[in-house]
Amino acid sequence: MNLIPLPAFQDNYLWLLHDGQRALVVDPGDAGPAQSYLEANGLRLEAILVTHHHADHTGGVDALREATGARVWGPARESIPGPFTRLAEGDRIEALGLSFEVLDVPGHTAGHIAYYCADWQGAPLLFCGDTLFSGGCGRLFEGTAAQMFDSLRKLADLPGAARVCCTHEYTLSNLKFATAVEPGNSQLIHYRQQCEQKRSHGEPTLPSSIALERQVNPFLRTRIPAVAQAAHRHAGADEADAVAVFAALRQWKNEFR
Repeated sequence: MNLIPLPAFQDNYLWLLHDGQRALVVDPGDAGPAQSYLEANGLRLEAILVTHHHADHTGGVDALREATGARVWGPARESIPGPFTRLAEGDRIEALGLSFEVLDVPGHTAGHIAYYCADWQGAPLLFCGDTLFSGGCGRLFEGTAAQMFDSLRKLADLPGAARVCCTHEYTLSNLKFATAVEPGNSQLIHYRQQCEQKRSHGEPTLPSSIALERQVNPFLRTRIPAVAQAAHRHAGADEADAVAVFAALRQWKNEFR
């Protein structure tokens, strides 16, 4: 089974899984990269998984479904190109012989979901859309800070070996911010250097892992004293209130250059 990040637009990834014959694609905002890869490799698309309704995640759904007959799954509480099977937390789907658990992760959008496979080639696999990024998290377009905090905590509680397949190559900008928040984090500094090297060679920084994100991502580290103190210094956030720390960090990141 192969896991492929297909670049799209300026910084999106469409994630494609295939076994040499059958394939699934996650968040196809543009049908073109997926169709090109499928044709070049003689693959049959069987499933389309959508995490949320934004156009850069759904724009290619209709074209791919019409071209391949693939079944589409997506968030129950959001409007995406239909017909599709509506999913919410507690649902489970089978695709390519894999079992995916659906998680509700609101915050970036009101009905955002993630797909979690507990065992893919010996380790878990997470398709988390725009909720969790490497070194960062999504903007709060429709949800509250408390919702996003809870969603990120839910993802952070997954096994450390879980591979994190987020859908934007935002890693370097996220790590620049993370370093401003926690400049003494040696693991963060090392990871940033690794990612800078990968990007200099045109390589993706993803997938990440839950264990790594726990070490370097300030939005998963709101209870770490150095992170809470940075949020307090920057915005007066109550260091004892993890949600307030998260909200201060998210606003700080919105304005960070």
